[in-house]
Amino acid sequence: MTSVLALRGATTLDVDEHDHLMVRVTELLGEMLERNGIHHDDLISIIFTATEDVHSCFPAKAARMMGLGDVPLICARELDIDGGTPLCIRILVHFNSELGRAELRHVYLEGARNLRDDLPQ
Repeated sequence: MTSVLALRGATTLDVDEHDHLMVRVTELLGEMLERNGIHHDDLISIIFTATEDVHSCFPAKAARMMGLGDVPLICARELDIDGGTPLCIRILVHFNSELGRAELRHVYLEGARNLRDDLPQ
């Protein structure tokens, strides 16, 4: 039976530059889809958040460049919390799957690796 699931992921930037952001977001989103066997037609929507120090481009642009322009995409600001991870981009993917929630493999790369050590990788 197919269910709607949500998958989390995050990465960080070394610098806030367009090309660097595109590489890191493409890497993260690609890894999220691959590790979980998610295909284009399984996707429902993708939400991207970025911390206040990211200004070079919209993270959703990387998804469009990956051929996901027909998937609803939205970008938003992450809360500006004291001690939060700087230059951080988070992704929340909604998709249809026959997997159970416990089978999901959330993806945290670069400086975001220790944001959620309680989730399976």
